[in-house]
Amino acid sequence: MNKSRLEAFSDGVIAIIITIMVLEIKMPHEAEWAALMPLLPVLYSYFLSFVFVGIYWGNHHHLLHTVKTVNSGIIWANMNLLFWLSLLPIATGWMGETHFAKNTVIVYAVLLLACGVSFTILQLTIQKTNPMNEKLAAAFAGLRVKGLVSTACYMIAIPLAFVNTTVSGLLFLAVGVIWLVPDKNIEKALKE
Repeated sequence: MNKSRLEAFSDGVIAIIITIMVLEIKMPHEAEWAALMPLLPVLYSYFLSFVFVGIYWGNHHHLLHTVKTVNSGIIWANMNLLFWLSLLPIATGWMGETHFAKNTVIVYAVLLLACGVSFTILQLTIQKTNPMNEKLAAAFAGLRVKGLVSTACYMIAIPLAFVNTTVSGLLFLAVGVIWLVPDKNIEKALKE
């Protein structure tokens, strides 16, 4: 399989994930502004997940630019990531509908942890399969550090959700800020 098929398939799955998330938002039947108030947790949950899916899409895009050869290991590591991402609409809807209840935030944190670990597995699989120059290897090391910080935040968010879901939510936002801009070091290394 060539890299473009893997990218196209992944892009399609990610687009469907976002579409499913937005279609789960139920519009109020009243025309008053106050009718939107109960939707605020749902909209915030959607916004948070949309940002995370966007971050994964952008970083996935950069990651796949480093691939010269696609093998079955990369295909299955990619499918593993897409599987966990595809569960986001369920956790997003549940968390928003229940106004960030403890159990829903825990499930969301576990799911984000699974997505983060899966992204790291994909990264390591790509590294093992495709030879890298020194600068690209350094860029990948930077991604691993961000991945470890993210994993730690998600692991801390899980037990904290038993005590205070707001703190867990702030940890989710912190991870989002860390990953918001894809690492430019990959782009620089690929140009050289």
